[in-house]
Amino acid sequence: MMNQEENQFEISETGKPKLLEQVRDAIRVRHYSIRTEESYLDWVKRYILFHGKRHPNDMGKQEISEFLTHLAVERNVAASTQNQALNALIFLYREVLKADVGVLEGVIRAKTPERVPVVLTRVEVRQLMDGMPEDVFGLMARMLYGTGLRLMECVRLRVKDVDFGYGEIIVRDGKGAKDRITMLPESLKEPLKRHLREVERQFRGDLRVGVGPVYLPEALSVKYPDAGREWGWQYVFPSDRLSIDPRSGIKRRHHIHENGLQKWIKAAATRAGISKPVKCHSLRHSFATHLLESGYDIRTVQELLGHKDVSTTMIYTHVLNKGGLGVRSPLD
Repeated sequence: MMNQEENQFEISETGKPKLLEQVRDAIRVRHYSIRTEESYLDWVKRYILFHGKRHPNDMGKQEISEFLTHLAVERNVAASTQNQALNALIFLYREVLKADVGVLEGVIRAKTPERVPVVLTRVEVRQLMDGMPEDVFGLMARMLYGTGLRLMECVRLRVKDVDFGYGEIIVRDGKGAKDRITMLPESLKEPLKRHLREVERQFRGDLRVGVGPVYLPEALSVKYPDAGREWGWQYVFPSDRLSIDPRSGIKRRHHIHENGLQKWIKAAATRAGISKPVKCHSLRHSFATHLLESGYDIRTVQELLGHKDVSTTMIYTHVLNKGGLGVRSPLD
């Protein structure tokens, strides 16, 4: 159901669904994630509000340019945020209103900062792990560092994609809608097996009391209607509580929320006295850098990380050979 806040932004034409309903339907037909849906709807509402609640049909390139420039100049948003807003508006015009806005001219682009990634030393990683709890969050932190997974790739991991025999993890639909394979560390096999035994007990209990099937992308849920109740499709890291799916209204067990791990990582870094701004992604950065330090080929690391271009992987060479790319200071 629509809430009051959404209703004030909805603009309908006679005999047609309201605008936000049209946008939502177009997103769901394309099986976009719930996060993309929420983000795009929010940007469409902001765009309409910025222009005094005019209908997007009465606006075009000029109004889009003014809105994006406002975000960069007055709101000082990051380049990624401005691009997200642009993608939402392009989707609105092309997929919903069936209008081509063409090339946008005169847009002041938010600056994309060129930052060196935060990388922990091996000692700092050890200190960080020592400060993590001996539960699911500690296991997830070791997974991030030991496999190079992104946070949401770890959170969304399914049981069927962990291969203990080959020592591999298959990342499905990663960044750029690509699948890839990374390693499963030997030291994590037994802890992960113990964890999955507990998860399976919880899963079997859910089945007995009639909890709804695990979430599957809509195309898969139609093709394999019973897959959501199969063990292999369950999340490796499920939530400890049930929730109502905002789209289907089904009561089910979703994956664990990423905020819990983010908070633990930050707290553990503080306790360890690490002054660097440590985040979950810092463990992925450290994974890549430490592999390169160990002599692994950069192309191999590129494949493990799922980078499209090796130049992206090259950012991890910044700490190799102890600073300055191995150049010795004249002071030394």
